[in-house]
Amino acid sequence: MPFKTLKDLPEDVQNVLPKHAQEIYQAAFNSAEEQYEDESRMHATAWSAVKNVYHKNDKDKWVKIKK
Repeated sequence: MPFKTLKDLPEDVQNVLPKHAQEIYQAAFNSAEEQYEDESRMHATAWSAVKNVYHKNDKDKWVKIKK
């Protein structure tokens, strides 16, 4: 089932990711849902999309990757 709003995302996503990263997660998950039937694969795809733009810093916070 697609995530219609950021509030629909899993709590572990909402609690750790900044808003922009949550938006990336939501878009990637919803797109993956059209391609895959396995929910774990949808979540893995969403996390992969987030990790293309964000990383965990030494304080365990998700921050945007500087290019």
